[in-house]
Amino acid sequence: MKNKFRIFLLNIFMVAFCVNATSQNVTINAEIDSFQRLIGEQARIKLEVTADSKSKIIFPAFDDNIVEGVEIVHKAEPDTQYLNNKKLIEITKVYTVTSFDSSLYVIPPFEVLVDSTPYYSKELALAVYTMPIDTTNLDAFFGPKDIWRTKLMWDDCKYSVIYFVLFLLFVAAFVWVLIRYLNNKPIIRIVKIKPEEPPHTVAFKEFERIKGDGKWRNSGMTKEYYTELTDALREYINRRFDFNATEMTTSEIVENLLRVCDKESIKELHELLVMADLVKFAKYEPAMNENDRNIVNAIEFVNNTKIEVAPESLRPVEKKIVNHRSKRQKMLLLVSVALLAVAAIALLVLLIYELYYLFA
Repeated sequence: MKNKFRIFLLNIFMVAFCVNATSQNVTINAEIDSFQRLIGEQARIKLEVTADSKSKIIFPAFDDNIVEGVEIVHKAEPDTQYLNNKKLIEITKVYTVTSFDSSLYVIPPFEVLVDSTPYYSKELALAVYTMPIDTTNLDAFFGPKDIWRTKLMWDDCKYSVIYFVLFLLFVAAFVWVLIRYLNNKPIIRIVKIKPEEPPHTVAFKEFERIKGDGKWRNSGMTKEYYTELTDALREYINRRFDFNATEMTTSEIVENLLRVCDKESIKELHELLVMADLVKFAKYEPAMNENDRNIVNAIEFVNNTKIEVAPESLRPVEKKIVNHRSKRQKMLLLVSVALLAVAAIALLVLLIYELYYLFA
Protein backbone atom coordinates (compact mmCIF):
# COMPACT_ATOMS: atom_id res chain seq x y z
CA MET A 1 0.00 0.00 0.00
CA LYS A 2 2.83 2.36 0.82
CA ASN A 3 4.59 1.49 -2.47
CA LYS A 4 1.46 2.33 -4.47
CA PHE A 5 1.13 5.65 -2.65
CA ARG A 6 4.78 6.42 -3.39
CA ILE A 7 4.31 5.61 -7.09
CA PHE A 8 1.22 7.88 -7.18
CA LEU A 9 3.15 10.78 -5.65
CA LEU A 10 6.03 10.16 -8.04
CA ASN A 11 3.67 10.35 -11.03
CA ILE A 12 2.14 13.61 -9.78
CA PHE A 13 5.64 15.04 -9.30
CA MET A 14 6.68 14.02 -12.80
CA VAL A 15 3.56 15.55 -14.36
CA ALA A 16 4.10 18.77 -12.47
CA PHE A 17 7.73 18.80 -13.46
CA CYS A 18 6.84 18.27 -17.11
CA VAL A 19 4.28 21.07 -17.06
CA ASN A 20 6.76 23.35 -15.41
CA ALA A 21 9.44 22.38 -17.91
CA THR A 22 7.12 23.00 -20.80
CA SER A 23 6.19 26.43 -19.48
CA GLN A 24 9.82 27.20 -18.96
CA ASN A 25 10.60 26.39 -22.67
CA VAL A 26 8.34 29.24 -23.87
CA THR A 27 9.91 32.70 -24.00
CA ILE A 28 8.12 35.86 -25.19
CA ASN A 29 10.20 38.97 -25.78
CA ALA A 30 9.08 42.33 -27.23
CA GLU A 31 11.26 45.35 -27.82
CA ILE A 32 11.08 48.66 -29.66
CA ASP A 33 14.04 50.16 -31.51
CA SER A 34 13.51 53.66 -30.10
CA PHE A 35 11.47 54.99 -27.24
CA GLN A 36 11.15 58.51 -28.72
CA ARG A 37 9.94 59.48 -32.18
CA LEU A 38 8.83 62.66 -33.93
CA ILE A 39 5.37 62.85 -35.44
CA GLY A 40 5.27 60.79 -38.64
CA GLU A 41 8.53 58.97 -37.99
CA GLN A 42 8.45 55.19 -38.00
CA ALA A 43 9.46 52.79 -35.24
CA ARG A 44 10.05 49.04 -35.37
CA ILE A 45 8.64 46.66 -32.75
CA LYS A 46 10.19 43.20 -32.71
CA LEU A 47 8.20 40.34 -31.16
CA GLU A 48 10.27 37.21 -30.56
CA VAL A 49 8.83 33.83 -29.47
CA THR A 50 10.88 30.76 -28.46
CA ALA A 51 9.15 27.40 -27.88
CA ASP A 52 9.40 23.69 -28.57
CA SER A 53 9.79 23.02 -32.28
CA LYS A 54 6.57 20.97 -32.34
CA SER A 55 4.49 23.69 -30.70
CA LYS A 56 1.71 25.50 -32.52
CA ILE A 57 2.33 29.25 -32.23
CA ILE A 58 -0.28 31.92 -33.03
CA PHE A 59 0.76 35.59 -33.05
CA PRO A 60 -1.65 38.40 -32.13
CA ALA A 61 -3.85 39.66 -34.97
CA PHE A 62 -3.93 43.43 -35.51
CA ASP A 63 -5.95 45.39 -38.04
CA ASP A 64 -4.53 48.89 -38.54
CA ASN A 65 -3.64 50.00 -35.03
CA ILE A 66 -1.78 48.35 -32.17
CA VAL A 67 -3.36 50.82 -29.78
CA GLU A 68 -5.39 53.93 -30.52
CA GLY A 69 -3.06 56.50 -32.04
CA VAL A 70 -0.32 54.04 -33.05
CA GLU A 71 -0.82 52.85 -36.63
CA ILE A 72 0.73 49.79 -38.22
CA VAL A 73 2.55 50.71 -41.43
CA HIS A 74 3.90 47.29 -42.31
CA LYS A 75 3.84 43.73 -40.99
CA ALA A 76 6.91 41.71 -41.93
CA GLU A 77 6.72 38.02 -42.62
CA PRO A 78 7.78 35.87 -39.63
CA ASP A 79 11.46 34.89 -39.56
CA THR A 80 11.89 31.31 -38.34
CA GLN A 81 15.01 29.50 -37.15
CA TYR A 82 15.65 26.30 -35.19
CA LEU A 83 17.81 26.02 -32.05
CA ASN A 84 19.33 23.24 -29.94
CA ASN A 85 19.43 20.62 -32.72
CA LYS A 86 15.94 21.58 -33.86
CA LYS A 87 14.42 20.96 -30.46
CA LEU A 88 13.46 24.60 -30.12
CA ILE A 89 12.02 27.04 -32.63
CA GLU A 90 12.49 30.82 -32.59
CA ILE A 91 10.03 32.98 -34.56
CA THR A 92 10.54 36.73 -34.94
CA LYS A 93 7.92 39.11 -36.30
CA VAL A 94 8.56 42.82 -36.87
CA TYR A 95 5.85 45.52 -36.90
CA THR A 96 6.60 48.95 -38.38
CA VAL A 97 4.46 51.58 -36.63
CA THR A 98 4.00 55.34 -36.66
CA SER A 99 1.89 58.02 -34.99
CA PHE A 100 0.61 61.43 -36.05
CA ASP A 101 -0.43 62.66 -32.61
CA SER A 102 2.07 63.72 -29.96
CA SER A 103 1.58 61.70 -26.78
CA LEU A 104 3.05 58.99 -24.56
CA TYR A 105 1.61 55.69 -25.69
CA VAL A 106 1.65 52.56 -23.56
CA ILE A 107 1.65 49.43 -25.70
CA PRO A 108 0.13 46.57 -23.67
CA PRO A 109 1.78 43.15 -23.55
CA PHE A 110 1.47 41.06 -26.73
CA GLU A 111 -0.56 37.89 -26.32
CA VAL A 112 0.88 34.82 -28.09
CA LEU A 113 -0.85 31.43 -28.08
CA VAL A 114 1.48 28.45 -27.78
CA ASP A 115 -0.46 25.19 -28.07
CA SER A 116 -3.61 27.19 -27.18
CA THR A 117 -1.98 28.48 -23.98
CA PRO A 118 -1.64 32.30 -23.80
CA TYR A 119 1.73 33.83 -23.03
CA TYR A 120 2.41 37.55 -22.65
CA SER A 121 5.34 39.83 -23.33
CA LYS A 122 6.30 42.87 -21.37
CA GLU A 123 4.53 46.15 -22.12
CA LEU A 124 6.25 48.85 -24.16
CA ALA A 125 6.13 52.64 -24.30
CA LEU A 126 6.40 55.05 -27.24
CA ALA A 127 6.77 58.80 -26.79
CA VAL A 128 5.78 60.87 -29.85
CA TYR A 129 6.92 64.51 -29.96
CA THR A 130 6.10 67.38 -32.24
CA MET A 131 8.73 69.37 -34.11
CA PRO A 132 10.01 72.15 -31.78
CA ILE A 133 9.25 75.63 -33.13
CA ASP A 134 11.61 78.52 -32.50
CA THR A 135 9.21 81.41 -31.84
CA THR A 136 12.03 83.81 -31.08
CA ASN A 137 13.30 83.96 -34.71
CA LEU A 138 10.18 84.37 -36.79
CA ASP A 139 12.21 86.04 -39.56
CA ALA A 140 13.89 82.71 -40.27
CA PHE A 141 10.62 81.31 -41.65
CA PHE A 142 9.76 81.83 -45.31
CA GLY A 143 6.55 81.20 -47.14
CA PRO A 144 6.16 78.68 -49.95
CA LYS A 145 8.10 79.45 -53.10
CA ASP A 146 6.49 79.91 -56.48
CA ILE A 147 6.42 77.03 -58.92
CA TRP A 148 9.33 77.16 -61.32
CA ARG A 149 8.40 76.62 -64.94
CA THR A 150 11.18 74.81 -66.77
CA LYS A 151 11.80 75.46 -70.46
CA LEU A 152 10.52 72.90 -72.91
CA MET A 153 13.50 71.17 -74.55
CA TRP A 154 13.60 69.24 -77.82
CA ASP A 155 14.51 66.02 -75.99
CA ASP A 156 11.32 66.38 -73.95
CA CYS A 157 8.95 66.67 -76.90
CA LYS A 158 10.73 65.01 -79.83
CA TYR A 159 8.81 61.75 -79.49
CA SER A 160 5.52 63.66 -79.36
CA VAL A 161 6.40 65.48 -82.59
CA ILE A 162 7.48 62.23 -84.29
CA TYR A 163 4.29 60.43 -83.25
CA PHE A 164 2.17 63.40 -84.40
CA VAL A 165 3.80 63.53 -87.86
CA LEU A 166 3.48 59.76 -88.28
CA PHE A 167 -0.12 59.93 -87.14
CA LEU A 168 -0.94 62.56 -89.79
CA LEU A 169 0.78 60.49 -92.50
CA PHE A 170 -1.07 57.32 -91.54
CA VAL A 171 -4.39 59.18 -91.37
CA ALA A 172 -3.79 60.66 -94.84
CA ALA A 173 -2.89 57.22 -96.20
CA PHE A 174 -5.95 55.71 -94.50
CA VAL A 175 -8.29 58.30 -96.05
CA TRP A 176 -6.74 57.87 -99.52
CA VAL A 177 -6.98 54.05 -99.45
CA LEU A 178 -10.52 54.20 -98.02
CA ILE A 179 -11.63 56.48 -100.87
CA ARG A 180 -10.01 54.09 -103.34
CA TYR A 181 -11.86 51.18 -101.77
CA LEU A 182 -15.25 52.92 -101.68
CA ASN A 183 -14.85 54.27 -105.20
CA ASN A 184 -15.56 51.09 -107.17
CA LYS A 185 -15.49 52.76 -110.57
CA PRO A 186 -13.28 51.20 -113.24
CA ILE A 187 -9.90 52.74 -113.93
CA ILE A 188 -9.91 54.41 -117.36
CA ARG A 189 -6.68 55.25 -119.16
CA ILE A 190 -6.29 57.16 -122.40
CA VAL A 191 -3.33 55.90 -124.39
CA LYS A 192 -2.00 57.56 -127.53
CA ILE A 193 -0.96 54.99 -130.12
CA LYS A 194 1.36 56.11 -132.86
CA PRO A 195 0.59 54.24 -136.11
CA GLU A 196 3.36 52.36 -137.83
CA GLU A 197 5.13 54.08 -140.66
CA PRO A 198 4.17 52.87 -144.13
CA PRO A 199 6.46 50.18 -145.58
CA HIS A 200 7.80 52.44 -148.36
CA THR A 201 8.73 55.18 -145.82
CA VAL A 202 10.76 52.70 -143.78
CA ALA A 203 12.42 51.37 -146.95
CA PHE A 204 13.35 54.87 -148.23
CA LYS A 205 14.92 55.72 -144.84
CA GLU A 206 16.98 52.54 -144.97
CA PHE A 207 18.10 53.29 -148.58
CA GLU A 208 19.17 56.79 -147.56
CA ARG A 209 21.15 55.33 -144.67
CA ILE A 210 22.90 52.85 -146.95
CA LYS A 211 23.78 55.56 -149.49
CA GLY A 212 25.04 57.89 -146.80
CA ASP A 213 27.17 55.18 -145.19
CA GLY A 214 29.46 54.93 -148.24
CA LYS A 215 30.82 51.50 -147.30
CA TRP A 216 29.54 50.05 -150.56
CA ARG A 217 32.11 52.16 -152.45
CA ASN A 218 34.90 50.13 -150.85
CA SER A 219 35.70 46.92 -152.69
CA GLY A 220 36.01 44.93 -149.48
CA MET A 221 32.53 45.87 -148.25
CA THR A 222 30.48 44.79 -151.25
CA LYS A 223 28.98 41.77 -149.50
CA GLU A 224 27.79 43.89 -146.53
CA TYR A 225 26.34 46.47 -148.92
CA TYR A 226 24.20 43.94 -150.81
CA THR A 227 23.18 42.20 -147.59
CA GLU A 228 21.77 45.44 -146.15
CA LEU A 229 20.17 46.42 -149.46
CA THR A 230 18.38 43.09 -149.96
CA ASP A 231 17.31 42.99 -146.26
CA ALA A 232 15.61 46.38 -146.67
CA LEU A 233 13.89 45.15 -149.88
CA ARG A 234 12.76 41.87 -148.29
CA GLU A 235 11.30 43.76 -145.28
CA TYR A 236 9.41 46.09 -147.62
CA ILE A 237 8.05 43.18 -149.67
CA ASN A 238 7.08 41.36 -146.50
CA ARG A 239 4.94 44.26 -145.26
CA ARG A 240 3.69 45.50 -148.63
CA PHE A 241 2.63 42.19 -150.17
CA ASP A 242 1.99 40.28 -146.94
CA PHE A 243 4.20 37.24 -147.40
CA ASN A 244 7.34 36.27 -145.52
CA ALA A 245 9.98 37.38 -147.98
CA THR A 246 12.69 37.50 -145.31
CA GLU A 247 12.66 33.69 -145.11
CA MET A 248 12.42 33.01 -148.87
CA THR A 249 14.95 32.49 -151.62
CA THR A 250 15.17 34.78 -154.65
CA SER A 251 13.15 32.41 -156.86
CA GLU A 252 10.42 32.08 -154.23
CA ILE A 253 10.18 35.87 -153.87
CA VAL A 254 9.88 36.34 -157.63
CA GLU A 255 7.29 33.57 -157.87
CA ASN A 256 5.10 35.23 -155.20
CA LEU A 257 5.54 38.71 -156.76
CA LEU A 258 4.39 37.44 -160.19
CA ARG A 259 0.98 36.75 -158.64
CA VAL A 260 0.45 40.44 -157.88
CA CYS A 261 2.78 42.22 -160.33
CA ASP A 262 3.57 41.88 -164.02
CA LYS A 263 6.87 40.35 -165.13
CA GLU A 264 8.25 43.58 -166.59
CA SER A 265 7.84 45.54 -163.31
CA ILE A 266 9.94 43.10 -161.31
CA LYS A 267 12.57 42.37 -164.02
CA GLU A 268 15.14 44.76 -162.59
CA LEU A 269 14.36 43.61 -159.04
CA HIS A 270 15.00 40.03 -160.13
CA GLU A 271 18.39 41.01 -161.59
CA LEU A 272 19.27 42.86 -158.36
CA LEU A 273 18.43 39.84 -156.16
CA VAL A 274 20.37 37.45 -158.45
CA MET A 275 23.46 39.70 -158.37
CA ALA A 276 23.16 39.96 -154.55
CA ASP A 277 23.17 36.16 -154.32
CA LEU A 278 26.31 36.00 -156.53
CA VAL A 279 28.07 38.56 -154.32
CA LYS A 280 27.10 36.88 -151.06
CA PHE A 281 27.62 33.26 -152.04
CA ALA A 282 29.92 33.24 -155.09
CA LYS A 283 32.20 36.15 -154.08
CA TYR A 284 31.32 38.06 -157.23
CA GLU A 285 32.69 41.62 -157.42
CA PRO A 286 30.42 43.86 -159.48
CA ALA A 287 31.57 47.14 -161.02
CA MET A 288 30.98 50.41 -159.20
CA ASN A 289 28.34 51.55 -161.70
CA GLU A 290 26.42 48.30 -161.11
CA ASN A 291 26.24 49.05 -157.41
CA ASP A 292 24.88 52.54 -158.17
CA ARG A 293 22.35 51.13 -160.61
CA ASN A 294 21.12 48.45 -158.20
CA ILE A 295 20.25 50.88 -155.41
CA VAL A 296 18.44 53.06 -157.97
CA ASN A 297 16.52 49.98 -159.15
CA ALA A 298 15.54 49.19 -155.55
CA ILE A 299 14.23 52.74 -155.06
CA GLU A 300 12.27 52.59 -158.36
CA PHE A 301 10.70 49.24 -157.41
CA VAL A 302 9.48 50.69 -154.12
CA ASN A 303 8.19 53.84 -155.86
CA ASN A 304 6.29 51.78 -158.44
CA THR A 305 4.67 49.43 -155.89
CA LYS A 306 4.05 51.66 -152.86
CA ILE A 307 0.60 52.54 -151.61
CA GLU A 308 0.09 56.15 -150.67
CA VAL A 309 -1.34 56.72 -147.20
CA ALA A 310 -3.50 59.68 -146.19
CA PRO A 311 -1.73 62.05 -143.77
CA GLU A 312 -4.62 61.73 -141.31
CA SER A 313 -3.93 58.04 -140.84
CA LEU A 314 -0.38 58.82 -139.68
CA ARG A 315 -1.52 60.89 -136.74
CA PRO A 316 -1.48 59.35 -133.23
CA VAL A 317 -4.72 57.63 -132.27
CA GLU A 318 -6.17 57.84 -128.76
CA LYS A 319 -7.32 54.54 -127.30
CA LYS A 320 -9.39 54.16 -124.14
CA ILE A 321 -8.35 51.28 -121.86
CA VAL A 322 -10.83 50.31 -119.12
CA ASN A 323 -9.51 48.26 -116.18
CA HIS A 324 -12.07 46.83 -113.74
CA ARG A 325 -10.90 46.21 -110.19
CA SER A 326 -10.47 42.52 -109.34
CA LYS A 327 -11.53 40.79 -106.11
CA ARG A 328 -7.88 40.44 -105.14
CA GLN A 329 -7.35 44.20 -105.49
CA LYS A 330 -10.46 44.88 -103.40
CA MET A 331 -9.23 42.52 -100.67
CA LEU A 332 -5.79 44.17 -100.65
CA LEU A 333 -7.40 47.60 -100.31
CA LEU A 334 -9.62 46.38 -97.46
CA VAL A 335 -6.66 44.85 -95.59
CA SER A 336 -4.69 48.07 -96.14
CA VAL A 337 -7.56 50.12 -94.69
CA ALA A 338 -7.65 47.91 -91.57
CA LEU A 339 -3.87 47.96 -91.03
CA LEU A 340 -3.66 51.73 -91.50
CA ALA A 341 -6.54 52.25 -89.06
CA VAL A 342 -4.83 50.10 -86.40
CA ALA A 343 -1.51 51.90 -86.94
CA ALA A 344 -3.18 55.33 -86.70
CA ILE A 345 -4.99 54.39 -83.46
CA ALA A 346 -1.76 53.01 -81.95
CA LEU A 347 0.11 56.21 -82.82
CA LEU A 348 -2.72 58.30 -81.35
CA VAL A 349 -2.51 56.33 -78.08
CA LEU A 350 1.27 56.82 -77.96
CA LEU A 351 0.85 60.53 -78.69
CA ILE A 352 -1.71 60.98 -75.89
CA TYR A 353 0.56 59.03 -73.52
CA GLU A 354 3.55 61.25 -74.34
CA LEU A 355 1.55 64.48 -74.02
CA TYR A 356 0.07 63.36 -70.69
CA TYR A 357 3.48 62.77 -69.15
CA LEU A 358 4.88 65.90 -70.81
CA PHE A 359 2.34 68.27 -69.28
CA ALA A 360 1.34 66.32 -66.18
